[in-house]
Amino acid sequence: MINKIDKNQKRLHRHKRIFGTSERPRLSVYRSTKNIYAQIIDDEKAVTLVAYNSLMKGFEGDGGNKDGARKVGEAIAKLALEKGITEVVFDRGGNLYHGRIASLADGARDGGLKF
Repeated sequence: MINKIDKNQKRLHRHKRIFGTSERPRLSVYRSTKNIYAQIIDDEKAVTLVAYNSLMKGFEGDGGNKDGARKVGEAIAKLALEKGITEVVFDRGGNLYHGRIASLADGARDGGLKF
């Protein structure tokens, strides 16, 4: 009998480890094949503070590549700074820190967020 590793279950297990507080909310990232989504969440109050994605009206670019992910990161950082959020906990959604996830993180850091 062959035991096959369930990659999605392992990803979900990694994803559940991160928790955001009021002092340091969680920057959660979700990526699909064509778009990328980012939101800043206060897990203690269960409230989304800021959200941005590649489907928003003012977005220029493609969410399915690294340049688009970087623009989403810069935009989420700008919105977070307007709300007074400077430090976050980065939640990569259990995905590898590579490609679009890393580009979004770099864009958020360049935009002024600390994590």
